[in-house]
Amino acid sequence: MTAGLLLLFVGELLHVCGSVSANRGGYPSFTDEIPFKISWPGAEFTLPASGALYSEDDFVIMTTAEKENYKCLLPSLTGGEEDDEKEYSGPSPSELLEPLFKRSSCSYRIESYWTYEVCHGKHIRQYHEEKETGQKINVQEYFLGNLAQQSNSAETGEVPSKNIEGQLTPYYSLEMGNGTPCVLKQDEPRSTSVLYVCHPEAKHEILSVAEVTTCEYEVVVLTPLLCAHPKYRFKSSPVNAIFCQALSGSPLRPQRLAQLEKEQEEQLKPPFSASSETREAAPVREEAFTSTHKPMTVAGQAQVTVGTTHISRLTDDQLIKEFLSGSYCLHGGVGWWKYEFCYGKHVHQYHEDKEQGKNIVVVGNWNAEEHIDWAKKNVARSYQLKDDGVQKVKLVSHFYGHGDTCDLTGKPRQVVVKLKCKESESPHAVTVYMLEPQICQYVLGVESPVICRILDTADEHGLLSVSS
Repeated sequence: MTAGLLLLFVGELLHVCGSVSANRGGYPSFTDEIPFKISWPGAEFTLPASGALYSEDDFVIMTTAEKENYKCLLPSLTGGEEDDEKEYSGPSPSELLEPLFKRSSCSYRIESYWTYEVCHGKHIRQYHEEKETGQKINVQEYFLGNLAQQSNSAETGEVPSKNIEGQLTPYYSLEMGNGTPCVLKQDEPRSTSVLYVCHPEAKHEILSVAEVTTCEYEVVVLTPLLCAHPKYRFKSSPVNAIFCQALSGSPLRPQRLAQLEKEQEEQLKPPFSASSETREAAPVREEAFTSTHKPMTVAGQAQVTVGTTHISRLTDDQLIKEFLSGSYCLHGGVGWWKYEFCYGKHVHQYHEDKEQGKNIVVVGNWNAEEHIDWAKKNVARSYQLKDDGVQKVKLVSHFYGHGDTCDLTGKPRQVVVKLKCKESESPHAVTVYMLEPQICQYVLGVESPVICRILDTADEHGLLSVSS
């Protein structure tokens, strides 16, 4: 929960009856860039000895509409700025990125419909290619920004930062204008802010694309080049706890909060349910895919991350057999979180750290009986009509439940895996992306040319087998 949302929630539930200590560690007010979480400890409570620091004098007294009183200790937000204080006399951010611009390199992000092309320092393009009869390629494209109106963020002064995938991250911004005219804005040219972010292990991948306002975009690019500058190095942004202790005569947690949580739990519907009327999707033609770009949030619950990698160059038959047996797993994702999908076994979200090792979150585990029960109520197999009139399986969906317990809901995580055929010039390319349409209920998209060969083996429950 970011500070802005936290403050809004607390404002709805509680009234401030005290004042905050003037020393807030350099942060005069809450911002949306710093995540917070309210905890409601009992009387037997000791402040943490590590992480954020707390002072007994830094608190607010909160009172609910029911006259319940709480003393809320606020964390000090100092620390982690040591590198920023050091004298730095090395190359500027633009000079560090100059090799990327000089060699005319481009980065790509592949989605279900659109492909995004960032040719660094030159242009940003959004396009879709379709093959027509006679192998003619029809290209639908928009330029989201060009070099003609390039400007960049200041080389000196305070380095901007924002919450990217839950981490407070400094970035260097490059503004690209003079894109394709936008009909919705009286033919004003499209424009894009390209945010370059330090990531030591990155290869200039596009982490996210978002349409922040109509025809104005934001692209986040991960690059190791900025890491040489201390002010642009990655900084972790852990959730800061606010401890609210009940004062005399008040319950441990506010009554309205407990009631609200109970109501929200009752409102949660079974995961990814669908009416019996939609169990079998009607065939659709390939060209019926929408051409509307759906913007993705950078750090919200929409698109978490996406990346296109290349899987093993085993023979296709051997690869398919190992994939369906669960012994060959697919990996994807860029940035902080990456994903591992082992067919018929599990879906993992993980982060690798040189010091702390591999941090794994189990998103879902496979159980054939549970999937079949889910498939009876949902669309496990959908079709499309090819130009020659042949009906082919377009997509299969599988349910994986019993993941790690979600802190926000208290229930196990679960995920629906959608396997889709995606033609590509590279027969071993694979795109893996994850969505979170509901809290701790995910959709994992896996698209690859390898999958094209096995989709038509899907039975009524969407289960695949080695084609004969």
